[in-house]
Amino acid sequence: MVRVSADPLAWLLSLEGVPSAFAAARDGIDAVLRDRGLRRTSPEVTAESLLRGAHASAVLEGSVSSLDEVRAGAGDEIAQDAVRVSTELLGLMPVLRRAPLQALARLHAVAAAGVLPQERLGRPRDGEAAAKLRAVGELVTASTDAPALAIASLVHAELLTAAPFGSHNGIVARAAERLVIAAKGVDEKSLVVPEAAHLKLRAEYESNLRGFEKGGQPGVHSWLLYAAEAYAAAAEASPLLDR
Repeated sequence: MVRVSADPLAWLLSLEGVPSAFAAARDGIDAVLRDRGLRRTSPEVTAESLLRGAHASAVLEGSVSSLDEVRAGAGDEIAQDAVRVSTELLGLMPVLRRAPLQALARLHAVAAAGVLPQERLGRPRDGEAAAKLRAVGELVTASTDAPALAIASLVHAELLTAAPFGSHNGIVARAAERLVIAAKGVDEKSLVVPEAAHLKLRAEYESNLRGFEKGGQPGVHSWLLYAAEAYAAAAEASPLLDR
């Protein structure tokens, strides 16, 4: 009898180098959180991490605002959209766990408020986009032994390359990645900054997203290995290291 794994993401664990890469990335995050005294961190540190992430995500989306401008509330429209999302992000953790599609819709509605008509906020573009969102929701809720960071990276890439919403897909994808990392217990106070890592590694980030979009296992494999590298850089971008 051939036994079929009940784990829908078991294939992740069979990709060469992927389990070890994500284990190392998780160790790096845990070391930063532990060594800098996670239990003693203040809400201000979380707020700074979220702000840095919003700025980096906005730049990747086309913003030309500096971090100082964003911190002062004077950023351009894209930056303001990203900051709005960041202020609601962690409040969506319980929603993501029980109803991920609702959480993704809310992320888009917040990001695109004032840009798209009310009836398009949080709504997929068409039936194909709706199916892609359902698949992403299944990724989030899957019963799996795959690393939480790997799941976050797939959620990010699937959302960004499928572009299921009428606008702001990059901001939504990167916010969803951070939200998954928090909701799955890797970094519940959201102190590492994956968006800053993607900005720092922008050429590799965009190249690997293109490979992921083309489809096929090689592109997915390369994206996952890139993401593990980015999460190591995300830990290094944490405001905890400023202390």
